[in-house]
Formats: sequence, C-alpha cells, structure tokens
Amino acid sequence: MSGFKVIQPGLLTLIQDAGRYGHHRIGLITGGPLDANAFKWANRLLGNPLDSSMLEVSLGGLVLEAEVSTYMVVTGAEMPLKINGQEQERWHTHRVQPGDRIELGFSTQGARAYLAVSGGFQVEHSFGSSATVTREGIGGLTNGNKLQQGDYLPCNEQTSSKAFRLPEKHRPEYSDNISLRVITGYQQQVFSDADKRMFFSSEYEVTDRADRMGYRLAGPEVKPSIDGILSEGICHGAIQIPADGQPIVLLNDRQTIGGYPKIGSMISLDTARIAQLLPGAKVHFEEITIDDAHNLHCLAQARFERTEMEALD
Repeated sequence: MSGFKVIQPGLLTLIQDAGRYGHHRIGLITGGPLDANAFKWANRLLGNPLDSSMLEVSLGGLVLEAEVSTYMVVTGAEMPLKINGQEQERWHTHRVQPGDRIELGFSTQGARAYLAVSGGFQVEHSFGSSATVTREGIGGLTNGNKLQQGDYLPCNEQTSSKAFRLPEKHRPEYSDNISLRVITGYQQQVFSDADKRMFFSSEYEVTDRADRMGYRLAGPEVKPSIDGILSEGICHGAIQIPADGQPIVLLNDRQTIGGYPKIGSMISLDTARIAQLLPGAKVHFEEITIDDAHNLHCLAQARFERTEMEALD
C-alpha cells in the first residue's frame, strides 16, 4: 500500500469528496467540502474527477510524510505550504517523492484549505461517499473520525502528470468583511417589514460558535412573530432565527430537519465564502431573487470551466 503517513493531524482535518447525496430520508446529511470552489480547483489542477477525495484542513497544523511518488496541490485558505522545509506556492501542482515532508502552517487568512493528490485518496465509501460527518459517525478513514496522528492515507502512485497552476488573478480573496446574498422564503411572512429591513441593513459578527454544522452570528435581534414551526427539511444555506433573534447560517453538516423559522437561504456561492471566515469577521446580507441566484450560479460555473490554467514545465 502506498500513500501518506499523518505525522500531525492539525486542528481539524477531514476527508471529503463532493458529498453524500440521496440519503436525507434516513437522516444522513450531505457533508462534503465547505468551500466547493477551492475543492473543485484542487481536483482540476491535478486533472482529477471533480468529486475525488481530498483533505479539508481547518485552520492548519497538518504534517504528512510521503511514502509514494505522486503530485499534490493545496488551495483555499492562506496556510503556508512547505515541502521538506522549503516554502512552496499554493494553487500550484507539486511533485512529491517518498520521504518528503509536507507541512501546512496555520492560516493567515481564511479558515479552510484543501490538499489533493493525483487520483484522489483511495478511501472506502459509506453510503456512496467518503465525506466525513463526525456528528453522524460516518465517512473518513473510520467511523466519521477526524484525522489522527499515525493514520495512513492511501493513494495510487503517479510518476508522470501534466502540472498546472492557477494564475493569481483568478484566485479567490478571503476577506474579513463580506456581503452575502440571500433568497427570502415563504417564512419571511412571520417577520415584520421592520425586522426584515433590520436584517438586510445591519452588520453581524461571526461568533466562536461556528463550525461545519452552521455559523452563529451576533448582531441586531430579528424576532419572528412565532416561536417555532413544525420540523421540516432544511436546505443548505438556510438562515434560522431562534428565540434569541440571532441568525444561524446552516452549512454542510446541519441536521436534516429543524423547527426554527427561517428568514431565507444563502446562495451556495456565498456559503463557501462564509465558511472561510474566522470568529470576529463581519458580514452583511443582501436580498436577491431566485432568478438572480440562478444566473449567478450559471455564470460561476461558466467562469470555472473557461478559466485557463498555466501549464508548468
């Protein structure tokens, strides 16, 4: 077996593929990468299928030792990448050999980085996916666990490959103050016009209660006219308003059903952006239509497909 040995697992490093779809009916959530854009770019730079398994590294601190000849890339948050002690460029394909030491330092901007290898990590699937959901104890190497010291990440040897980098002008910027686009839903009727104006004109702060399930925000209270609703399915990006009036943006590892009123749902392009924020960052909300959201999604997909990578010698 060839692959990488985990010397230091980092604060929270999870195996993720594109996600586990089609199982909400039995209570299993999708999981998958919080920043789908950085995830897809890591696979594309290696010529992998876009759903190939890789590592999502939250905050940093990961150290691996290669026991295989292959190629790797790191995208996402600004975590310093070193190979054998030498700093290397991110968003850039690198050749690694047995004995090489790969280190990801702690992030200076953004929260999640993605480390991919040629062909993806060869991890057994559960319910059709390798995506790790620790709350459900599913995916990853064993029973939904985060990476541990001494774990082994199997992958296939790759001795030749085309190498690419993403030009800096096409790389995302991870700001600490962003505007997030929201589609209001049918439950907006339980919020007064004044509360909706308050929500869309105020600044909110990311609290330390922010994880893969959801981001709790702090700011002006928004109070619905009802205390709760019958539990119903919850979509990715839904913005719940609990009794304290402080919004919760629900992300990949959210529960499949819930009973708090929802003022709307954030578009998927922006759930990726909020997931790169650290506690203390500021956010604003902007209301858009579902047609706007569809157009933004189509434009982003076209931009991804048409953006040219730089070939390396």
